[in-house]
Amino acid sequence: MSHHTLAFANTHCAGGPTRRTLITGMTALVVAPAFPAAALAADTAPGIERLSPAADRYLAPGTTIETIATGIRWAEGPVWVPALTALLFSDPPANLMRRWTRSGGVAPFLTPSGAANPDPKTIREAGSNGLALAADGALVIADSGSRALMRYDFASRKRTTLVDRYRGKRFNSPNDLHIARSGAVYFTDPPYGLVDGDTSPLRELPHNGVYRWTRGGETVLIDGTLTRPNGVALSPDERKLYVSVSDDKAPRIMVYDLDVRGLPTARRVFLDAGTMHGPGLPDGMKVAADGTLFCSAPGGFYLMTPEAEPIARIANGGPIANGAFGEGGRTLFLTANDRVLRVPLARSATARG
Repeated sequence: MSHHTLAFANTHCAGGPTRRTLITGMTALVVAPAFPAAALAADTAPGIERLSPAADRYLAPGTTIETIATGIRWAEGPVWVPALTALLFSDPPANLMRRWTRSGGVAPFLTPSGAANPDPKTIREAGSNGLALAADGALVIADSGSRALMRYDFASRKRTTLVDRYRGKRFNSPNDLHIARSGAVYFTDPPYGLVDGDTSPLRELPHNGVYRWTRGGETVLIDGTLTRPNGVALSPDERKLYVSVSDDKAPRIMVYDLDVRGLPTARRVFLDAGTMHGPGLPDGMKVAADGTLFCSAPGGFYLMTPEAEPIARIANGGPIANGAFGEGGRTLFLTANDRVLRVPLARSATARG
């Protein structure tokens, strides 16, 4: 198995030479729009706040948000599976993956969804987290408890490990992922799955990384400088990679320019969330076919233009960790703390034009 590292230049290290890097032209675009206060009670009914007329493109006036699942310890990683006509979503601390269908409602789908027989003294989140579908229809899992990317075959119900190490050292706890059209998997690896986080005795890597893995064994460290890399998504043309940083001291969303190989050439701050208020932090995200970013941030789940202009906010008084498009792209599913929400969309988020 071969590995590559992409190092960022240390532009703030006085008195020392900067490292040679493929990342050039690193400028920071700090966006500080006038966000709503989002001071909502925990039992607030879910609602939509329009911040621009452009919101009507996806959220028609009068749109009703439906709660389709409750009683979850921490809802995460939703993915729509057309072959099952179902939504799958994770509950990492419960080590359980659930399924929702219109006809059957919510039912357990995979247990354990992550590590079998984990030690609760060292493993904080034993279950699956982010989920995505491969081109062949298999489920790819950011398995926090097993500290690996896993593949689940629906027909055989067999799980196999895709990758669990970088340069011979085990990952911390893979959190979220995005599969490119080439089959390459971009994923994040914060320490959230470990009881002691950065100081866990299980930790083998010195960083919390963003990686790109390709079948055949190549693992590339895209960025090892982020404190809490979390949600990850590609732009429609796959020339930009978005990564959320769920650090409460410096919450933000980064964007990386990618070359034709899918490797970064520059990075910058897409959204400085330090100016935003309300429950939650930058977390999961998805990008619609027209480039609109659907993303977690303080105060709820936002729709933003590719220029980081917020056009709408979906809120229910608590953190909204992640989202997924489903039902032909006409539905936005949101994992919102202890529940899952279903938001009808006025147009397909996955259709071009």
